[in-house]
Amino acid sequence: MLSRLAGWFAYGVLLLVGFGVSAYLAFSWFVRSGVTAVPDVHGLAQEQAVALIRDQGLEIAVEQAPRYDEDVPENHVILQDPGAGSLVKRGSVVEVITSLGQELVEVPEVKSQALQAAQVTLHAAGLNLGRSFNIYSSFGRPGTVVTQIPSAGSRVAHSSPVDLFLSLEGREETFLMPDLAYRRFDRMEEYFRRRGFRLGSVKFEVYEGIPSGTILRQHPLPGHRLRKHDVISVVVTKTESRAPEQGDAPRL
Repeated sequence: MLSRLAGWFAYGVLLLVGFGVSAYLAFSWFVRSGVTAVPDVHGLAQEQAVALIRDQGLEIAVEQAPRYDEDVPENHVILQDPGAGSLVKRGSVVEVITSLGQELVEVPEVKSQALQAAQVTLHAAGLNLGRSFNIYSSFGRPGTVVTQIPSAGSRVAHSSPVDLFLSLEGREETFLMPDLAYRRFDRMEEYFRRRGFRLGSVKFEVYEGIPSGTILRQHPLPGHRLRKHDVISVVVTKTESRAPEQGDAPRL
C-alpha cells in the first residue's frame, strides 16, 4: 500500500515538473517572439543602415546633428543607440548619427607675406607649414611668398601642409670690370652709359706728365664682378686751368 502511494506521489511530482517546464518554455517563447537583436550598422552608408534596421522589424531615426569624423566617410553611421546586439521589441526605434567626413578648411592667401607671417596665417586657419623653396622670381620682394601649393581658396583636410615658394633676388648679368687706367675718361663715360651702367663720383687730380682727362684710378678694381646697378667711380687727371673750384666734378 505504501509503495503504491509512493508511486502515485512520484508520478504527481513528475507531472508538476513537466507542467512547470512547459509553461516556462511557452512563456519564454511568447515573450521572446516579439524581441529582436539590433544589427550593427556602424560604418554603413545611411541607406544601407535604414534597409538593415527595417529588415529586423525596427524603425530608424537619423540624428539631425551630424558631426565630422576623420575615419568614417560622409553620410555613413558613426554612432547608434541602442548598440549592436541589444535585444529590443520589434517596432522599436534605433537612433543613428551620420558623419560629415573629414573636416575641410579653406587655404588662406599668404602671397607677398614673409615666411614667419605666412606660417602664423596658416596655423590660424588650422593648417601646417609644409616645405619652403627659394626661387628666382621677378615678382615680390626677396624673402616673400610668390607661390603656394595648394592655392588660396582650396579646401583641404584640417592640419594639411601648405608648401611655399619664396622669392630670391633676381639673377642679373655680371661682367668683369675692365682696366681703365690711362684710358680717356670721355670715351669710357660714353661706353658705359650706352650700355646702361651707372657712373658715380669723378674726382680730378693734377698729375704731371699725363694728359688731362686720363683715368688714373678706378673703383671697382679691374677683374671685379660688375652688375649694372653697381656704381663706377674714377679719378681723372686735370690741369690747373680746367680744375673745378672744389676739386670734384659733379656726380654723373
